[in-house]
Amino acid sequence: MKTFTTPRGIHEHLLRERRGGARVGLVPTMGALHDGHASLVRLARGRTDLVAASIFVNPKQFGPCEDFSRYPRDPERDARLLEELGCDILFLPSQNDLYSAADRTRVQVEELSDALCGMSRPGHFQGVTLVVAKLFNIVQPDEAYFGQKDAQQALIIQRMAADLDFPVRVVLGPTVREPDGLAMSSRNAYLDADARRRAVSLSKALSAARDRIERGERDAEPLAALMRGILESAGVAVEYAAVVDGATLEPRREVEGTVLVACAANVGATRLIDNVALNVSGNEVREVLLEFPEWNRYGL
Repeated sequence: MKTFTTPRGIHEHLLRERRGGARVGLVPTMGALHDGHASLVRLARGRTDLVAASIFVNPKQFGPCEDFSRYPRDPERDARLLEELGCDILFLPSQNDLYSAADRTRVQVEELSDALCGMSRPGHFQGVTLVVAKLFNIVQPDEAYFGQKDAQQALIIQRMAADLDFPVRVVLGPTVREPDGLAMSSRNAYLDADARRRAVSLSKALSAARDRIERGERDAEPLAALMRGILESAGVAVEYAAVVDGATLEPRREVEGTVLVACAANVGATRLIDNVALNVSGNEVREVLLEFPEWNRYGL
């Protein structure tokens, strides 16, 4: 595995590889890798010739009172894991490699960034789209891989890529869960034993809502109330429990078509999110990934 720390270094290397006909897949991460990240690297390995992964804890997507300074970092361990997974290239830039005090450009996807997590994290998705736009320009991948667990982020990145004509296909991987259902997240490392037990309430709330939908419930309001009740009973601080449109993130009254059932809560001092995307047609309910390749004007 080759490691690059500067945008110019990785850009020039991959430019030569692409001229030789290689298709490049990119897995952007903030490190603290777990099996969810590993699943994306494996997905990329099976679809492209060269797999590049980035590790960068992006300060632009953290609010002033959030956990940037204590976000888990172990680049040496992460690099070993990526090499074991068959990753070809690691991009490991510093903050000064990607940003300067002179920067004035921002990337904002309107409306989608204001819903769900955007309500409590102003500016968060603007930071995400800025760094991902940079990575798309630097690496110029054919495909980029993101997890369904961060469904809102994945939707926003797809919209950004389409609107700015990035010739990249955004591919989603399914949420990877612990045996008890907890969605894997780097922030799970913050949880003590009690918080870890209560954290499972997020996946339990989603499972209960899905079960109710499969039994015929089509009114979004009682589904949101059901999820909120399960979370509150577990003693977590509910941020939102919602059923929204799978493409626009607008609140839904009726559960039909592609919907995102999502929740966020603070478990002690740790903020966690989880979701499930469903396609509901009559009595048929299928779990889906929120991929919209038709948005891409390049037909990738």
